[in-house]
Amino acid sequence: MRNEIELSVSGEQFREDVLESYSPKLAKKRKRQILVNQVGDNDEVPEILANTRTAPGILTMRGCAYAGCKGVVLGPTRDILQIVHGPVGCCFYAWLTRRNKTKPRTDEDANYMPYAMCTDLQEDEIVFGGEKKLMAAIEEAVALFHPKAIGIFATCPVGLIGDDVHAVARAAEAKYPDINIFGFSCEGYKGVSQSAGHHIANNKVFTDVVGQLDASPKGGKFRLNILGEYNIGGDAFEIERIAEGCGVTVHSTFSGNSVYEEFASAHTADLNVVMCHRSINYLAEMMEAKYGLPWFKVNFIGAEATARSFHKMAKFFDDSDLMEQTERFVEAELKEVEKVREEVRARCEGKTAMIFVGGSRAHHYQELLHEIGVLTIAAGYEFAHRDDYEGRKVLPNIVVDADSRNIEELTVTPDETRYNPRISEEERAEREAAGFTFSDYRGMMPEMPGGTLVIDDCNHYELEKLIEYYKPDLVCAGIKEKYIVQKQGIPMKQLHSYDYMGPFAGFKGAINFYREIDRLLNSNVFKFAKAPWDESPELTATYGYNN
Repeated sequence: MRNEIELSVSGEQFREDVLESYSPKLAKKRKRQILVNQVGDNDEVPEILANTRTAPGILTMRGCAYAGCKGVVLGPTRDILQIVHGPVGCCFYAWLTRRNKTKPRTDEDANYMPYAMCTDLQEDEIVFGGEKKLMAAIEEAVALFHPKAIGIFATCPVGLIGDDVHAVARAAEAKYPDINIFGFSCEGYKGVSQSAGHHIANNKVFTDVVGQLDASPKGGKFRLNILGEYNIGGDAFEIERIAEGCGVTVHSTFSGNSVYEEFASAHTADLNVVMCHRSINYLAEMMEAKYGLPWFKVNFIGAEATARSFHKMAKFFDDSDLMEQTERFVEAELKEVEKVREEVRARCEGKTAMIFVGGSRAHHYQELLHEIGVLTIAAGYEFAHRDDYEGRKVLPNIVVDADSRNIEELTVTPDETRYNPRISEEERAEREAAGFTFSDYRGMMPEMPGGTLVIDDCNHYELEKLIEYYKPDLVCAGIKEKYIVQKQGIPMKQLHSYDYMGPFAGFKGAINFYREIDRLLNSNVFKFAKAPWDESPELTATYGYNN
């Protein structure tokens, strides 16, 4: 349990003041989504309302299901040719907006990430249907690129008019049997947020990609898949560097700097480790059920967290040479990190921050800030479920609502020939009895101090009130929040795409982040920022009308 903190204005008072501006119905709902954190024995925390629809008219920080499927999970894959079936605006929105980097190994390796491929539906296709145009787009893509795989992504108009992207994919695959062609019913309105798109992507990647190749393209004695790492700003490059130094082989990354063959043979690895719990825990669970691949949660955001994660991986493989190599490498890396951390901490100690980001980032970046003495006083996710906040222990108590039923739940059984538990049930039980955790996530709230604010699906009004009440030294959020924060003279770190920086993961990433936060917190430029309404009064008027 972390220490209790006392805010300048109590969290209860802040909540009541914010709720006064809402209608009674909305206030009743938001009251369950704005909590003052309290951590009891056995990580007991308050129950939060999450994964529920945003109230109409509120300017949310969220994205849509299409953004979660195409933009997050599949976007960083360089040699699965991706066709957006819908208007060109949707396609352009998902084109490299998150700065997912990749490194083709040779000049001949396919790399479709620089392209934005779309059917560009027009009014006549909306009226008469766009399936013929989609088939023509697939034929053109095959003629130009000859890809190994093609993914088709449905947008809102496609779902509304009834185009069947799966039928078109099957017809195209019959015409081109050497190409794996599959569709995603990821219309933006599906589910309550981009979380629905993550789930849809997980399901289709599991059924149509994982397990297609039984021959591993990579060697190595200790092979693992990293799930939920998207190589924003080069994070995956840094993680791969550390893995090589520690003696483990990254077989595949879902999906930063990834290729089709690594996805297709991922079931041949020895272990799955999960970075972003929300976006890809489904795939980890299904791979364990079908292929016997165990998984556990890791965190590569923060130097100490990175060290713990690689030590846990080495401990899983239970090899003395691997554990010794990992220990040596990590120790050497931490020495370099410590030099910068101590220098930066002297200037940042005691500052306060607020974090509102998706995935596990609102959780993990608190630790990275804590390493330089910055206290997170409010945090929340854009698209989390209760288990992301409270931990997976609450999964049996989560009620499945109508929105969640929009997403297909796959029934997964052990593969008759390829199911291969990497450790026996007896050995697993022995390890868990000794404190080693599998298939678990503690959640964000148990690791936040008591008295801090936890806000699910925070909106712009609430963020402005947070700034007004608590005047944080730093806000970490997304691009939609960046400018309203900076206009109030507060440094803002954009953690969706890192604002042209990175990596921030691993040891070198921690150093980059320390220096960036030091620069932001100790720069005078934000003190000179003046919002237009600070310089001149707002206009007021009365309405006149004739009877």
